[in-house]
Amino acid sequence: MTTKSQHAGWGIALGALLGAVFGVLAGHIAIWLGMGLAMGMAIGATLRRKETDCPECAAMHRAHEAKSLKSRASS
Repeated sequence: MTTKSQHAGWGIALGALLGAVFGVLAGHIAIWLGMGLAMGMAIGATLRRKETDCPECAAMHRAHEAKSLKSRASS
């Protein structure tokens, strides 16, 4: 099983850093830190890489979806 992407964590860290810098410069650390965290979460969500599609994984996913559709229909 593969590990999950760390892009959200990097985005939050980057946002917190930028928010702290802008907060010190503007004199309102709490406001800018919160805004930086929110912007960092948005940046982290947009930085996700596209998963590679290999034929073996695609076949496994199709089989899994077919099995779950069968079990739903029989319920």
